[in-house]
Amino acid sequence: MSTKEKIQEDVAVAEKESNQNEIVLYNDEVNTFDHVINSLIYACEHTPEQAEQCSIIVHYKGKCTVKTGDIEELEPRCSMLLEAGLSAEIV
Repeated sequence: MSTKEKIQEDVAVAEKESNQNEIVLYNDEVNTFDHVINSLIYACEHTPEQAEQCSIIVHYKGKCTVKTGDIEELEPRCSMLLEAGLSAEIV
């Protein structure tokens, strides 16, 4: 594989990754840690440990990216979080 082919391959991979959207979860003063954790496990298919870590980040930093992917995959997941009373958006 030549250097030129390798560079073109790296650019193609970077472009594909940059098309990913994110669900960002925001902190609120209403929902409990347990509710947020259970919602992330349900809507985003997080492990309990992953959901707990995200909820702690949201609590202390104010927001956290909880899922990345194509918009078609993220829209129903974000809707589930919103229906659960959480504050989230796709960016």
